[in-house]
Formats: sequence, C-alpha cells, structure tokens
Amino acid sequence: MPQKRDYYEVLSVTRTSTVEEIKASYRKLALKYHPDRNPNNPEAEEKFKEAAEAFEVLGDEQKRARYDRYGHQGLEGTGFHEFTNINDIFDAFGDLFGFGSVFGGGGRRSRGPAKGADIETDIKLTLDEAARGVKRTISVKRHVSCKTCSGTGCKPGTSPSACSMCGGRGQVVRAQGPFRIATTCPTCQGRGKTITDPCTDCRGRGRVVETAEVDVEIPPGVDHGMHLRVREQGEAGEPGGPAGDLYVLVQITKHPIFERDGSDLHCRIPVAYTQAALGAEIDVPTLNGPEKFTLTKGTQPGEVFRLRGKGMPDPRGGSRGDLHLHVTIDVPKKLNKRQEELLRELAELDHKHVSPERKSWLDTVSEYLFGHDEAKETK
Repeated sequence: MPQKRDYYEVLSVTRTSTVEEIKASYRKLALKYHPDRNPNNPEAEEKFKEAAEAFEVLGDEQKRARYDRYGHQGLEGTGFHEFTNINDIFDAFGDLFGFGSVFGGGGRRSRGPAKGADIETDIKLTLDEAARGVKRTISVKRHVSCKTCSGTGCKPGTSPSACSMCGGRGQVVRAQGPFRIATTCPTCQGRGKTITDPCTDCRGRGRVVETAEVDVEIPPGVDHGMHLRVREQGEAGEPGGPAGDLYVLVQITKHPIFERDGSDLHCRIPVAYTQAALGAEIDVPTLNGPEKFTLTKGTQPGEVFRLRGKGMPDPRGGSRGDLHLHVTIDVPKKLNKRQEELLRELAELDHKHVSPERKSWLDTVSEYLFGHDEAKETK
C-alpha cells in the first residue's frame, strides 16, 4: 500500500494556514479534479478523493491537532474514514461548498420548483411624461402556467409517476473505477417524476404562451436607459415555481426645447438686443408651462441663468433638478425703415461704423481685406 502524502502538501497549505485558507484550497482542488470534469480519468478521481480526505482532517480542529502531533497513525480510532464513494463526499461537504449548484445535483435527490426566466421589453415616453410619471399598460408575450393542469403537465385527474430510470431520485449512479458517480437523470431531467398522461392543452409542458396586458407604474423622473422591474411578470416557473420578473427599458424621445443632463434641464432663450441691453420681463418655458422671468440689464450672449427646482424630479426621492437658461441674441434679418433709422442713430452714438444701405459688395470686401482707411484709398 503506497504511503500517504502529507495532508498539508495535498492541499498546498502550510501548518500555519487558517481554516478559511484550507477551505479555499480544498474547494479549488475539488473543482479541478471533480470526476464530472474529468471523465474516465482515474488519476483525477484519486486526487479528488485525496483532497477530500485531507480536508476532513485539516478542516476539523481536533483531528488537525492530533494529526500535527502524531501524523497519519494518530488518526486511527478517531472516527476518520477514507472516502470510497463520491456521494459520501457530497454528503459531507456538498452543502458547505455548493457543489450541487456547480455540478448539477451534488447529492440532491430531485430538482424542485425553479423560478421562471426574466423577460424584457421597452417603453417610449416623452420628457413631459417622464417628468410627471405615468401609468402604462403594455403587451408582453410570455409563458404562463397552464390553467387546465395548474402547471403540473398532467391531464386533469391524473398525477405524475416516479421515474423508472432513477426511481424518483432525480439522479442515476454509475460506477467508474472504485467510485460511484451520481449524475442528473437524463429521462426526467432531475425532476424524479415522469408524465404518462400529459395535459392536452400544454402537451405535458405545464406552460402555454400568452400575450398579457401588464400595468406598469412609471415613477416621476425616470431617465433614458433606465430599467424598471415589475416583479413576477416574467416567464412562469417550471414546474410550478414562481414567475420571473419583467424588466422595462425606458426610452425617452427628444424634446424640441429642453435638453436633459441628469436631473437638470437646459434651454436656449433667444432675446432681442434691446431686451438684453435694457433688461426686460420675458416668458420662459418650464415643464409646468411658461413663467415670467426678469432679464437683467446688460445681459450678455451665452450668459446662463439658473431657475432652482425647475428641472426633473429625482426618481430615487432626492431633490429636484434645476432649469438652466442659455441666452442667445436674436438678430432680425429684416428691419422696417424706422427701425433702421433708430439703429443707425444708436450706432452713431456708440461711435460704431455702420455700412451705408447702398454700399456695394466690392466695397465691403475691400474694407474687410484691407481695412477701412485703405479701402477709401482704392476708390
């Protein structure tokens, strides 16, 4: 009989390693050498068994202390045993390390009800709808539990029978070398039961496809790209498990006036030159309609005014955003005679040169290229 390796060497740990470090090392080795990942590999099976044996000792404080003092001989009569059955390893450590979820069963007898899959759809909103919040009814196509058989898949009045392949355990055990390997039953897919008289409406599936109308509450302040979760409005569980969730992707259409930046809104405000220079009371747009705003004297192009609390609400309950007014100067393309006279008079007062009305295009280009004085000399 070959001599046993040192358990610390098997798990690649030291004598000062903590229990958590030992657990982590064992789990890594167990995942690496698990028989389902290494079919028909006796060497991997032996390493899997060796790692479990080492962990049974080093993972127990009393056995570890005895092993540190006396070695392998000190374990005799302590209740320690060598693992010869893979299911014994799962029974001992499967729950601790979650092997069941990784390897499709891990010693569990049959698969219980599973939650249904989540589904996703989208919804388009205007910025005004996103600001105030709305209630929408949307259509979604999904699998739902069959009403005829209540999700069992069996014809009413009948019930499923134990799977003849696995005897209702949900797993089959096969011999591989000195080990017995438990895998999910291929006949019942781990349910442990089979349907001999299926429901005619769902054909034994326990679910049918339907188009459902779902009410969705849109909270005020939702932003483009957000997902809203509607619980248990997804696919029906199988068999008989809870339904999955519905996720609604929010898409907000472009607004003709406002641009959004988080909870803040931005808006361009065109004003006349006279309003910017003299100050004026103007109407500005907000989400709640036009409001009066006093433009200060000497307002400059590009100047930004902030209206606090006039932006978007926070969907998470925070403070409301602000509305930022970006001032632009609206220059008229056409003037009546009186307007032109007044502006020319103003230009003279400001000592600004204004081109005469009948000035030729060539004179204008010459002035631009050579300057006002040089342009005169070219005449």
